[in-house]
Amino acid sequence: MANKLYPKYKQALLTAGVNLVSGTVKAQLVDTSTYTYSDTHQFLSDVPAAARYGTAATLANKTVVNGLFDADDALFTSVPAGSSGSTDKEEAIILYLDTGTASTSQLIYYIDTATGLPVTPNGGNIVVSWDANGIFQL
Repeated sequence: MANKLYPKYKQALLTAGVNLVSGTVKAQLVDTSTYTYSDTHQFLSDVPAAARYGTAATLANKTVVNGLFDADDALFTSVPAGSSGSTDKEEAIILYLDTGTASTSQLIYYIDTATGLPVTPNGGNIVVSWDANGIFQL
């Protein structure tokens, strides 16, 4: 599957005036053996907790210019090695607008095609470097 904006997020953009620059946008490492993308998913609670790996990274210095969303590279700190050690991989990243509650945190963007994916956590930090052209564009 290619990277994709969640359709429910696109609907929210057109009806609710979602603001990525002033809101808290987080990136979450995801194990695709436990989560399968669906166009019907809307909130972080649609992603099983078991599929969300490590602590989500808060995106800093977010910008929106000419419909292009970008931010500083994401830093996931001290991502624990999985139960199977070096065989556990995180194959995707989900961006979401954090409200502090999974059932209201709007899913934004699903990324499974990027440099560095899949990644094998080993207890150290993981830096996700976004594309030089930005994270996504409408």
